[in-house]
Amino acid sequence: MAPISLKIVLDEGAVTRKVKFDTTDTVAKAYDIVKDKVIVEGGKDYGLFLRSVDDTLAGVWLERQRTLDYYMLRDGDSLDYICKIRNLRVRMLDGTVKTMQVDQSKTIANLMFDICSRLGIINHDEYGLCREEVESSDDKELKAGNTATLTKNKGPPRERDQQLEQLSKILKTDDNVLWLDHHKTLREAAVEPTETLLLKRRLFYSDRNVDSRDPVQLNLLYVQTRDAILNGRHPVTEDQGK
Repeated sequence: MAPISLKIVLDEGAVTRKVKFDTTDTVAKAYDIVKDKVIVEGGKDYGLFLRSVDDTLAGVWLERQRTLDYYMLRDGDSLDYICKIRNLRVRMLDGTVKTMQVDQSKTIANLMFDICSRLGIINHDEYGLCREEVESSDDKELKAGNTATLTKNKGPPRERDQQLEQLSKILKTDDNVLWLDHHKTLREAAVEPTETLLLKRRLFYSDRNVDSRDPVQLNLLYVQTRDAILNGRHPVTEDQGK
């Protein structure tokens, strides 16, 4: 047994309390000790967060079954005491915005199950979150009528490759969507509570699951496919587009 004094930080540093623990204490016991020492709003689920030295947004949420010495804490180290439940704004492709409460200690991969379940979407592993796109000058050129097309080019191969690469940058295929890393938490991805994220389908390997009995997914798939065609991300012939 070894006593240890840790700084418990609230409200991003606005309040700091020194609390004594024992390194053999479980995180669950540490929670109970902190509750007695720190006054916070009741009825909320708080967690202890150990910030990374290199990145203040990164870090680990302490697991209740672990002991404090598992995290190699030293005397004088700081732990953030943070409410785990936060608001998340999600925009569907049809423009509908849903605000829901989520557990920010979970990775985005685990959050996708909760988010999709609340929206009535079954195959959550095919969906992802991304930031709303900011229209670039290239996009504006496309909408203004400067729509490049893939045609046979009689120039040398290197010239054709450069033209294809440039066209790819203009068209911005779905592979270029800035998806949030599923291995990160919302905090690590620097997602603010006031920020709105887009819910999009990122994998299409089981479209058989989408039928008239699943109107939510059917509508999402339709809107996403329609937008991809209109934006030039998935070029189609006039007959295919009818």
